[in-house]
Amino acid sequence: MALNLDQQITPPSTPNLGTPGAVYEERFLSQSFGGMNVYFAKLTALFSALFGRRGGKWINSPYGAFQDGTDQVAANTTTAYAITFDTTDFSNGVTLSNSSRLNVAQAGIYSIQFSIQLTNSTNAPQDVDVWFRKNGTNIDKSNSRFGFAPRKGVGDPFHIVAALNFFASLAANDYVEIMWRPTDVGVQIEHYAASSSPTRPVVPSVIATLTFVSNLSTETA
Repeated sequence: MALNLDQQITPPSTPNLGTPGAVYEERFLSQSFGGMNVYFAKLTALFSALFGRRGGKWINSPYGAFQDGTDQVAANTTTAYAITFDTTDFSNGVTLSNSSRLNVAQAGIYSIQFSIQLTNSTNAPQDVDVWFRKNGTNIDKSNSRFGFAPRKGVGDPFHIVAALNFFASLAANDYVEIMWRPTDVGVQIEHYAASSSPTRPVVPSVIATLTFVSNLSTETA
C-alpha cells in the first residue's frame, strides 16, 4: 500500500509473474513467490487501513457544499423559484451550474441537506413550500411546508431557518435543484452581514450540501 500527495490509498499493482516453462526452475518459483508475498502484504496493509478504526479517512466519496450571500425574493406566489448559490465551498464530483443546479458525476444515492434563512415582513402568518427537482422535474413527495408568525415590528421581520435532509437516487450527470414558493411576496430568503459585540460571522441566505451515500442498489424486492 502507498499514499499519494492527496492522502489517498493507492492499490498495489498486480505482480507480473511471467509464464512458467515446461521444466521446473527454482529461480522462477522463488521470484514468483517473492512477488506474490509482496503483493499480498500490500493488500493486507490496504485492507487493514480501510477497515481499521480510522478507515473512514481513506474513503473518497463525492460531495459538494454551496452557499449564497444574497437576498432572494419571489415576484409572485404562483411561480416556482429555484434557489440559487454564488459560492462553492467544497466540490468533489458534485458541481454547481446555472447558479441553481447541483450536478453529480457519479451515479448513486445522495443526501441533500439545506439550511435556508427565511423572513416574514408582513403583518400576517405566512407559509413557504420548499421541494426538490431532478433534471427539471419535481421529485415526488419531496415538498415541505414551513410556517411563519407575523413580523415583530416595522423593519423587524419574523425569522426562521428551514432545514431538511432528503435522499435522492441520481444517475451520472443528473442534477437537482431546491425550489421554493411563498404565500406572500413579503416572505424572502435573506442574508445578513457580519455583526459585532460580540463578533459574529456572516449569515448566508442559503447553505446546501449534496453528499454521496451509496451506490445504486441492484437488488429487487
